[in-house]
Amino acid sequence: MTLQTVHVPLGDRAYDVRIGTDLICRAGAEIAPLLRRKHVAVITEDRVAGLHLGALEAGLAASGITSSTLSLPPGETTKNWEGLSRAVEWLLTERFERSDVVIALGGGVIGDLVGFASAVTRRGLRFVQIPTSLLAQVDSSVGGKTGINTSHGKNLVGAFHQPSLVLADVDLLDTLTKRDFLAGYGEVVKYGLLGSLGFFEWLEKNAVAMAMGDAGLRAEAVRSSVQMKADIVVRDETEQGDRALLNLGHTFCHALEAATGYSDRLLHGEGVAIGCALAFEVSARAGLCSQEDPSRVRAHLSKMGMKTDLADIRGDLPDADGLLDLMGQDKKVIDGAIRYIMVRGIGQAFVTSDVPSALVREVLGDALKAR
Repeated sequence: MTLQTVHVPLGDRAYDVRIGTDLICRAGAEIAPLLRRKHVAVITEDRVAGLHLGALEAGLAASGITSSTLSLPPGETTKNWEGLSRAVEWLLTERFERSDVVIALGGGVIGDLVGFASAVTRRGLRFVQIPTSLLAQVDSSVGGKTGINTSHGKNLVGAFHQPSLVLADVDLLDTLTKRDFLAGYGEVVKYGLLGSLGFFEWLEKNAVAMAMGDAGLRAEAVRSSVQMKADIVVRDETEQGDRALLNLGHTFCHALEAATGYSDRLLHGEGVAIGCALAFEVSARAGLCSQEDPSRVRAHLSKMGMKTDLADIRGDLPDADGLLDLMGQDKKVIDGAIRYIMVRGIGQAFVTSDVPSALVREVLGDALKAR
């Protein structure tokens, strides 16, 4: 397969996202131009290390690059103060310098955590993202958002710190469970829902075959998603305006993640899918989009075998007021008002604070009653 490149033109912080197969095996050749000395830090997590660390080390060694590795426990609970402290202290103990490169090998948790550790260690180390999940390849590895979770909510502590390179090897997706792949697909479909009816229609035709393992379709889905995100990031790097569109479904999602304790009861991409369905439902009831749009969105998610409603989340959830309170902790709150990403149709998202709380409470209440 021909490697594809999406360039993210951010001046002296510009970088390439390389997309294709066998990229982890040629990681050394891709990363070598960034290095002053042929030694890198690798921070990963235990499950990913067992699957991919050997291939990465071999790919680095093929270009004469050595590495030191820190492997952290898997899961969202690693993305906290303790995990950040472990990463930073290890980088300092290993005497990595500002001219060195840190490789984040893993999914969104490792990418966010390692990016933040790189941002604050010695006031900024360069880092390379090698995302191993679909979610990370299409979303969290691109755009420079890094951070950790706290008891107050998700990603409330962090920094904008752009990577120097992203290597999205679609071969790595073969090792994902069906659930993890579909969770990542929640972020893929989000791009069509927020900004491209054409891409959503492409997904309606091709996503089942993509999920079954077609590498060419997977690469195209990743490329299209990354290109859409890159275009938005270039217009609004630090989320002062358009970049908030990328949070379609996320205000609902982050509240649901907090309500389920950031556990495997609800994966991030599953929450995004449910959140997108809720955003379309609120938009339809507000008269912003047709009544058919939420049904079309849910039909596609259901066809893919994904979670679409609060009823799909096992265990107890707060009532509608409790969920609204959690939504009020979101980073997008300005002057006490929640900024929602609503839609005028598939591919037509916009940001607004003019959504009545009573309407959101009604939609959440109805969804809870259906459980």
